[in-house]
Amino acid sequence: MDYNTQRKKLVLPEYGRSIHKMVDWVRTIENRDERNKQIRAVIAVMGNMNPHLRDVNDFKHKLWDHVQMMSDFKIDIDSPYPIPTKESFNTPIHKIPYPSDPIRVRHYGRNVQLMINRIAETEDSELKRKSLLMLANHMKKSYFTWNKETVNDDIIIRDVEYLSGGRLKLPSDVKLSQAYNLNTSIITTTSKSNSGSSKSKTGGSGKKKK
Repeated sequence: MDYNTQRKKLVLPEYGRSIHKMVDWVRTIENRDERNKQIRAVIAVMGNMNPHLRDVNDFKHKLWDHVQMMSDFKIDIDSPYPIPTKESFNTPIHKIPYPSDPIRVRHYGRNVQLMINRIAETEDSELKRKSLLMLANHMKKSYFTWNKETVNDDIIIRDVEYLSGGRLKLPSDVKLSQAYNLNTSIITTTSKSNSGSSKSKTGGSGKKKK
């Protein structure tokens, strides 16, 4: 029995073994003109596997690159695109740095922490005051979604000072948005979201289709 596990490993399994065999066969053709003619026929078959992308210029470029990959970059053909090398596909992956510092207060999230640091570095005192007040109201709203029983301004004042490492302080007599207004804002946003979802399910009219 001839099992796939005993055969040559496919470089691009999405094309199947037949396409790989065609590429290997084209490699053995000695006449260059005939080789170019046959590889274009193979690429046309590869394109037929994704007909909706067949005429996209970048897609054609990928097909020619895939032929090189399936031949282990050993096929000698006249490509309309720059011929890639094996090294160009083996470039090291650059990992995206992930923030390692912990989120100090999780229900506010990392963005609030970053905004507090940015406000603390602001030199314009009036801009700093207005930005801090807006952020404090946002923090109160975030706190309210996490704990609906009580939202005390003193808690927000304390958290601002804690998150800023003492660099920012809200006045002790500051008046933030009332919990009722925050609750209304959250309910309104949720209702609009649910209403939009309901309309999309019923054809946009809000009524079920008959």
